[in-house]
Amino acid sequence: MSDATGMGAAEHRTAQTVVKSQFFPPPSQFDGCFTTFYHADLKVAGGGTVTDYLQPEWSNIRFFAGACPTSQIGDSHVSGARFNATGPSSLPCHFELGSSSMWGVGFLPLGWARFMDAPAYDLANIACDGARHPVFAKFDCLSDVLCDPALTMEAQHEAIIDMLGRLMRPNRDEPRIIKIHTALVSGEFLAVGDLADACNMSIRTLERMCHRYFGFTPKLLMRRQRFMRSLTSFMLHKGSRWTEAMDGEYHDQAQFTREFSEFMTMTPSRYASLDHPILSSFMEARARIWGSAAQTLDPPVNGEGG
Repeated sequence: MSDATGMGAAEHRTAQTVVKSQFFPPPSQFDGCFTTFYHADLKVAGGGTVTDYLQPEWSNIRFFAGACPTSQIGDSHVSGARFNATGPSSLPCHFELGSSSMWGVGFLPLGWARFMDAPAYDLANIACDGARHPVFAKFDCLSDVLCDPALTMEAQHEAIIDMLGRLMRPNRDEPRIIKIHTALVSGEFLAVGDLADACNMSIRTLERMCHRYFGFTPKLLMRRQRFMRSLTSFMLHKGSRWTEAMDGEYHDQAQFTREFSEFMTMTPSRYASLDHPILSSFMEARARIWGSAAQTLDPPVNGEGG
């Protein structure tokens, strides 16, 4: 039997919404493959909808019971699908959603290597109907279970573990993937050459590994990490200024503003002026319960035992 009690539940209320979040540590057989298995219940007053922007993150599959979202990443758009899938992203996911329950699974680069049959670079910055996409369609067998509100959370959690256990297969590049991921999350390296040296590989090999399993160039991945450290600091410290949240590796505020506009497609001041009814509560709960506010900040663990 799976442990469907999770690591704790969190509830966040506003005048318009109630968001309940719960995070489940993947079993040890999946070490290094996933961020978390997570469940969220959203209630929106008056039968309305809310909109928000998800930050850049790793690949996700999400299953909805109730309202289905309208989601957009760059030029990629999906609406009305109960099974939503996204590739790794360097852009925000803008979405609109009404009252719904959602299960999600976040794939770390090692998870991509063990479960996906395409280069991550080819699926970067896409949002799609997972049931209709050739790479994600194999996960659609979960839709009937995870989108059935009559089933218990325990039964749904067990279905996730069972299905993923059947689909997982080893990958010869696992040690290299873990080295790269560990070095990226450490934030110690600013140059691609230094990152390659730390991983004991050539720049060409590093670029090939990042293209295949991480979705972006090494340089962009390092920039995304720096940006996400700044964004999460701002989101978790209410009332802070961007200059206080800004990562120390930025040369000045102008550089930070340029990168913010690239990664979030809006200025920092515009982003701060918007309501974030879903993201704020979810990041706060994730940081408190899971210990990390965002997927991109999750460190890899030793995946050799999986």
